[in-house]
Parts: sequence; structure tokens; C-alpha cells
Amino acid sequence: MEVSLHSASWWVSDHDIYATLVDAAVLQRDEAGIRQYAPPAEELALRYGHTLYQAIVHRAWGVAHWLAGETVEAETRFKQALALFSDLGTRWQMGRTLFELGELATPTNRAQAQDYFTRALAAFQVMRAAPDAARTQVALDKLR
Repeated sequence: MEVSLHSASWWVSDHDIYATLVDAAVLQRDEAGIRQYAPPAEELALRYGHTLYQAIVHRAWGVAHWLAGETVEAETRFKQALALFSDLGTRWQMGRTLFELGELATPTNRAQAQDYFTRALAAFQVMRAAPDAARTQVALDKLR
């Protein structure tokens, strides 16, 4: 069976690329990169009705706001992302977002941070996402 690189199953479009770029910027804590890639990623995700990418962009904006010291805006975006990821049932993405919420809550509300980290850890353990589970366990241990 011959597979064409131009078939629909192999097609990568701009919204895929921007969602990947903005998520990579999140992982690197690159605020400038987030602010560069989030606007086109958000616009394209909305245009195409791509809920997963919309949630990824919400989380990205949450990180950008957090890095800028804008905690209220960060929490709002993280919670928007979490709601969409929950609707989609994407456990790993939910875990990543819960981890971000835990990090955000750590300086001001350790009990809430512990709750977020515990929920993130559970999501990662169900999926056997060992690196994420280990990182989350370290964050939980630091709270004790």
C-alpha cells in the first residue's frame, strides 16, 4: 500500500505548527515565545474549532501571565484550559494543567497547591507518565 504525503492523514497545517510552537515555549518557560506564537495559535484554533488547541493556548497564556506576575489572569486561563481538557478527557493534558495550577498556588495557598499536585499525580500515574509523575511527586514533597 502506497501512502501519499499529501493525503489528509499526513497533512500538517498552520494550526498544528503554531499549537506545537506555543506548547514548546510553555515547556521552556519562554514568555516571549508564548507571546509570539499564542495569538496565531489561538486565532487558528478558534477558526477551525479545534478544542484541544484552544485549551493548549489557554494554558500557554496562563504561563505567560504567570511569568509576568499576573496571577489572576494566569489562574483564569489555566482553569479555562482545564475545563476544555476535562471535556475532552485528555488526562495527560489535564495533569499538566493541574501541575501549572499547583505551581501557581504554591506561594499563596499550599493546601490548594497540594490538591492540584495530588490530582495531577493521579492523572499521570493512571497513564504511567513516569517523568511527569516524578516531577509532580517532587513538587508535593517540597510542600511537606
